[in-house]
Amino acid sequence: MGTIHVLPDEGIEELLQTALVGRIACCAHGAEGGDGRPYLVPLAYGYDGEAIYAHSGVGRKIRLMRAQPLVTFEVDRAEAADRWWSAIAEAVYEELTDKDDRERALTIVYPPPGTVPDLPPETVVYRLRITARSGRYEVPD
Repeated sequence: MGTIHVLPDEGIEELLQTALVGRIACCAHGAEGGDGRPYLVPLAYGYDGEAIYAHSGVGRKIRLMRAQPLVTFEVDRAEAADRWWSAIAEAVYEELTDKDDRERALTIVYPPPGTVPDLPPETVVYRLRITARSGRYEVPD
């Protein structure tokens, strides 16, 4: 076992900038597909220093976030059982419907030299506007 510490802001920022996949937790009591149980799913995403950006077809995740836009987003990195870093962002779900906002978001998700794939017109492009961040890390004693 190691010692667990508070991850400083620059460590949180580094994790959010470099993780390839994060996890989004959403929950909505009484919403279609929402039984009150948190729903946690992995998410490929982009990050611009202020918000998380992603896209999805309409399914359980989108229905839950539409019903209750308060979500939690988590990223982590681990090298051993006693050497890991984790950051959590509290956020608000916002669908992007403006053409320019959607294009900007997709460019963040697929930065150059990558290219934005052809997405079906019904694809939901969204932002998780971060309202609070925290993190922890463990290092061996």
